[in-house]
Amino acid sequence: QVHLVESGGGLVQAGGSLRLSCAASGNIFSPNTMGWYRQAPGKQRELVATISSSGSRNYADSVKGRFTISRDNIKNTVNLQMNSLKPEDTAVYYCNLDSRWDREYWGQGTQVTVSS
Repeated sequence: QVHLVESGGGLVQAGGSLRLSCAASGNIFSPNTMGWYRQAPGKQRELVATISSSGSRNYADSVKGRFTISRDNIKNTVNLQMNSLKPEDTAVYYCNLDSRWDREYWGQGTQVTVSS
């Protein structure tokens, strides 16, 4: 069993920045991919960014150049630095951990609200 705890959400004005963090604990299998997804009201959950154990990154087109994902394999943490935030980035952001050796895990979500 793996437990994911997110932090760092909040309210920010358009153009501002936020940093999300996620700490994983428990029986974590490697290699794995950690990432962030988001879900806005009335919309489906969508990928924001992922990063593999080896450091390979993948970003949604909508956040490329504005968001940066990073991870610490020793601490089992993943961070999302979000710059130049837009109102359309408003959503609940979920941390995710996925490994071929175990089921997929999700955090409880953290709200990000960007005011115009």
